[in-house]
Amino acid sequence: MKNRIVRGIAGSFILISLILAIYVNRNWCWFTVFVGANLLQSSLTKWCLMDTILGKFGVKD
Repeated sequence: MKNRIVRGIAGSFILISLILAIYVNRNWCWFTVFVGANLLQSSLTKWCLMDTILGKFGVKD
């Protein structure tokens, strides 16, 4: 369950930041880079901050 939520949040962040980059300011692309870097980091270290946050809110695996 947590993995699906993390993927949904990451995908939403990427789409929202791209829409903001198109319609508001190009610098929103940096948020997309930040999300991608965090996804890469979590794949290498097997630790994800969003997973930890969801666990604190009581979301089960």
